[in-house]
Amino acid sequence: MASYNRVILMGNLTRDVELKYLQSGTAVAEIGLAVNNRRKNQSGEWVEEPVFVDITLWGRTAEVASEYLSKGSSVLIEGRLKYDTWESEGQKRSKLRVVGESMQMLGGRGGSGEREKPANFGGGRTAEPASAPSPGPPPSGPPDDEIPF
Repeated sequence: MASYNRVILMGNLTRDVELKYLQSGTAVAEIGLAVNNRRKNQSGEWVEEPVFVDITLWGRTAEVASEYLSKGSSVLIEGRLKYDTWESEGQKRSKLRVVGESMQMLGGRGGSGEREKPANFGGGRTAEPASAPSPGPPPSGPPDDEIPF
């Protein structure tokens, strides 16, 4: 039987990014994401149900998350589910988490009210459609895909 393991989540960070480095030098970041489910209850009123998800980011994506994200930041994560098991104080424990493979930061910077183009890290595709090139001279500086915001 074929299987497919893909998760796409959009929400807000519940805490600041926790960045660590392995002995090999690989960056690992742990983030918590709150995703709201909105539904009508039996009386017809809209109810918000938050879902809290733990996410692990690796490599450059982890470093960028640590540098640019903080509690409350909006982000879109694409990745896969991973089931972790361990033993603690003689009891078996388990947890389902997401291994983030690409990340897009959403919203503007610095609270200016302006919305900036989402940044894409981890090799995934951006959520915005491709646009036709604008007439005029090419912009100076690094290409847009090298700018981390």
